[in-house]
Amino acid sequence: MAPYPDASPDRDRWILDRRPARNRLDPRLPYAFFVEQEPGPSGPVDVATIFLTNRECPWRCVMCDLWRNTLEESVPVGAVPEQIRHALAEMPGLVPERAELKLYNAGSLFDRRAVPAEDDEAIARLASTFQKTIVECHPALVGRRCFEFQERLGRPLEVAMGLETAHPEVLERLNKRMTLDSFRRAASMLGENGVGLRVFILVRPPWMTEAEGLEWARRSLDFAFDCGASTCCLIPTRGGNGAMDALEAAGEFAPPSLSSLEAALEYGLSLGAGRVFADLWDVEAIARCPACSGPRIQRLREMNATQRVPAAVDCGSC
Repeated sequence: MAPYPDASPDRDRWILDRRPARNRLDPRLPYAFFVEQEPGPSGPVDVATIFLTNRECPWRCVMCDLWRNTLEESVPVGAVPEQIRHALAEMPGLVPERAELKLYNAGSLFDRRAVPAEDDEAIARLASTFQKTIVECHPALVGRRCFEFQERLGRPLEVAMGLETAHPEVLERLNKRMTLDSFRRAASMLGENGVGLRVFILVRPPWMTEAEGLEWARRSLDFAFDCGASTCCLIPTRGGNGAMDALEAAGEFAPPSLSSLEAALEYGLSLGAGRVFADLWDVEAIARCPACSGPRIQRLREMNATQRVPAAVDCGSC
């Protein structure tokens, strides 16, 4: 088995060579959408979440599996607004004036190859009736287009950026082509222009033990809030994208335990610096103890919803 390369160009090929097939998608349709809830200042807020179909992100992060629902070519002008209109039409009970809009596109909304800049006006018009819009962006693409979009929107904008980890050596090995300094610079630019910051943090990325994974999740939360984040999302690192499975087979990766995810979320909430959520998509995949996994997952859901820490789960089996 070929080891994980030290040089970034070699890593790209190593990652691509281990990928399974991507899903077939229609460039005129979002690949998923739903209404979820997040806690707001005066109670739960509906969030219309739309996963846009577009060209794959140009960066090849080793842990990423979002490319499965992307295209190999750019979408035509008009396709992304059409996707948004389609999704919103399928949410008849939604009241935009009392809701938020989350546009996630498995990359950066401000990547011209993913979302044509010619569509920004139409996208902003569709989003302008919502209380707030949340979009994704790599730190390298935070700039003029982002702030012009904010002006068109005329409503609060929040940009979600993947910090992943504050461990500088592991961050470099993730192949994200970003440093802690470049992340901080992008965060500062957002703050200076009145744009909110949401941060994605991995719990136990590759090349960490269970204890290290928890410790660096905590340090990453500290770093994110120090950069001005108002919301942090803790993502348990998962396999299944080919590259991560190869690292797992080589003993360089293992997913975190539910208890580590709980402990990281508890720490984040204890800071009182902003909202902290645990990403519970497919969380059952990291469940290890049949006796307490169900109560632990329910406890995580409760912490997400209330932003409070309930009583710990006591398990006599694990």
